[in-house]
Amino acid sequence: MLAPALALSLAAPLAAQEGGAFTLAETGQSFSTLDQALEAAKPRGEFTWSTILIAPGRYRQCAVQSWGRTVFKARQPGTVVFEGTACEGKAALVLRGRGAVVDGIVFRGIRVPDGNGAGIRSEIGDLTVKDSMFLDSQEGILGGVTGPQKIVIDHSTFAGLGQCDETPDCAHSIYLANQGQVTVTASRFERGRGGHYVKLRVPKVEISGNSFDDSQGAKTNYMIDLSEGATGSITGNAMVQGRNKENWTAFISVAPEARTYSSAGLRIEGNSARLSPGETRSPAFVADASKQRLAIGANTLGPGVRAYEAR
Repeated sequence: MLAPALALSLAAPLAAQEGGAFTLAETGQSFSTLDQALEAAKPRGEFTWSTILIAPGRYRQCAVQSWGRTVFKARQPGTVVFEGTACEGKAALVLRGRGAVVDGIVFRGIRVPDGNGAGIRSEIGDLTVKDSMFLDSQEGILGGVTGPQKIVIDHSTFAGLGQCDETPDCAHSIYLANQGQVTVTASRFERGRGGHYVKLRVPKVEISGNSFDDSQGAKTNYMIDLSEGATGSITGNAMVQGRNKENWTAFISVAPEARTYSSAGLRIEGNSARLSPGETRSPAFVADASKQRLAIGANTLGPGVRAYEAR
């Protein structure tokens, strides 16, 4: 039997949901659904930031942000879980406002018929994600914007994501395309279920201080895929490649599909890369199809990892 204090703490999230789990911080109003809180924020103006504080709990609901700038913030990081529900057949959060911040939220078990069920679908506006988790879904964060966009992902976890079996096209832990920049820092990627861990179609990247642990991955591809090239930096990342790969030939792939963006001077240094025990194949750390000069500095490579391969 649970001790009274523990029983109370476990019951609190349900009570919070019944009493209005979603609070618009600027007005103090509380609502039973996230959609209601988003609607209440609209009168504050399209260019004004509004913060929605979310009480601990598991929520089988989703929301579409179509207006303004919104911070979705867990009152206690890691205690807010959006699970198993996608809006518009896309994601738990579909973002097409002026901008959004997602802070301390867990997204889990999102699956949709087209194979791209995500925690977050970014369609319009800049996005910052921090201290959040994306677990056991088809995709973690998916987005495609034709114009400039800035996306920052920091101190977040991506595990059990991706697929290549459910639909003709693969899904990935992160898959983003825009004409701006994507920054991924201090985050953890592990236990991929298919596709790439980070797949980007953007002109500039900063991928720094992350951990890629593919030792328990299944049918995965590259750690980092810069599909159409990019400038910027890939620094200070720790990578372990597992044995169960769909494509084992590289850790980082530059411009494998097109040379839309310049890759000249892309800085790759201070990273470590090694193979899981028992892996006998010899992948390249960097597979480069850009036909341009990259700035590859000192990286720590384990036995069997080749430094570079031109494609």
